[in-house]
Amino acid sequence: MEVSLDRGARRDPLRPLRYIWRVPAILLLVFGGCLMGAAVLPFGPPRPGTFGAKLIRGWSRAFLALFGVHVQRVGEPLPDPVMFVANHGSWMDITVLHTQREAGFVAKAEIARWPLVSWMARRGGTIFHQRGSTHSLGSVMAQMSERLRNGYSVAAFPEGGTAPAGTLKVFHARIFQAALDANAPVQPVAIRYLRDGAPWLGVAFRTGESFIGNVWRVLGERRVEAQVHFLDSVAITDEGRRRMADTARARIAQALGYSP
Repeated sequence: MEVSLDRGARRDPLRPLRYIWRVPAILLLVFGGCLMGAAVLPFGPPRPGTFGAKLIRGWSRAFLALFGVHVQRVGEPLPDPVMFVANHGSWMDITVLHTQREAGFVAKAEIARWPLVSWMARRGGTIFHQRGSTHSLGSVMAQMSERLRNGYSVAAFPEGGTAPAGTLKVFHARIFQAALDANAPVQPVAIRYLRDGAPWLGVAFRTGESFIGNVWRVLGERRVEAQVHFLDSVAITDEGRRRMADTARARIAQALGYSP
């Protein structure tokens, strides 16, 4: 499989020009989104089909467009409530999925301490998880099950964090218990980024690269396409969550062109 890291991006003569207009546009969009969110979004997941849910999708599309990212959907998401499980290679993945469907995402607890980002995440219904804490994971799954039973969709990255560029880590099975407890369908989602029709790994973190460093680098990139593949749902079987996790991972790996 041919992939591109675009190591020559620093020699792109148009990169400085993109920063000139993208930086103020991003700041304006974030500030405007905060004002609108404060007016129409509750603290918690917006009800599907409401103006608040449409606002999140529209804002996500505009945000990604300012980064030069255009989203293409392949397949159809299941109707609410559903548990989406996706591969995780970039901080953009949540926003990419939000352009297609409203869902309460599971995110690392550190985000809850980030200025502004924390506020926006809570408004969007994010569920925070302290990695490595069994107690936190139990609370997260309880919240996910409750939302599914109440008609809301949820989403998680079973790898437990971003994977190195071009790889797919083992899926943690325990997170699938939330769907089992709520008797809700699980739909795998494969996310990949392309440039000129070939998979592009430049959106992933480079060795030693910070979050801010990655954001700044990607902000200067030329056009990228994000593909979101909604795959066949995973059956809830008597064999339990481990089989569900392995099946979801296999389907995502196949969609991405990775070896099982």
